[in-house]
Amino acid sequence: MIITFKKLFFSYGSVEILKNVSFEVAQGEYIGIVGPNGGGKTTAIKLMMGFLAPSGGQVEVFGKAPENARTKIGYVPQINAYDKEFPISTLEVVLSGALSHLHWWGARPQGDKKRAKELLKEVGLEGLEKRSFGALSGGQAQKALIARALMCDPEILLLDEPTANIDPQSEQAIFEYLKKFQGKKTILIVTHNFDAIVKNVERVLCFQHEVSSMKPQDVCEHFAIGMYHNHE
Repeated sequence: MIITFKKLFFSYGSVEILKNVSFEVAQGEYIGIVGPNGGGKTTAIKLMMGFLAPSGGQVEVFGKAPENARTKIGYVPQINAYDKEFPISTLEVVLSGALSHLHWWGARPQGDKKRAKELLKEVGLEGLEKRSFGALSGGQAQKALIARALMCDPEILLLDEPTANIDPQSEQAIFEYLKKFQGKKTILIVTHNFDAIVKNVERVLCFQHEVSSMKPQDVCEHFAIGMYHNHE
């Protein structure tokens, strides 16, 4: 198993977000992460990258502390985590995913620009290398961030709501693109789109402070409604 949560607890101050969470992720799995807002989905992603530390229990990535495995992880944040007013080109955004490749004197390896352009072509953004990142549509920006995450050729790809607030055509294109990595990379994707989950992933982790694992076909609309509401 390459990702392991063992009896993990996490709180923001007095607010408990994750409670006694245990699960494992095997190499090459394609997993959907669902649950209500505040249920712990994004928190779990940040714990996997070592950006947060559990208040109890343990999280391991490749059998070690997450912060020691970051070079093997590609991360696609929610689009609102990026300042679209910052003056940076689309190509520069993608290249920022390979900062660990820089030589000690700051020079970039010769092949990085070529790789970045190839990734932009793969995600359907060929010809937009010089366009300001802030001028991209929501779907284009998400594709650029996916290309950025792939610059380091990660073994694990973590995507936090990559299809939120984008058009259906762009959403479909993103899920189709991710299929090419199925079985080759370990993919965990946070999304509220249950239809996309059922059609694309192999397993679902349902977060609501605690975590349950199930097959995609068991995540029906009725269950989703039940999960998002507390029953009196």
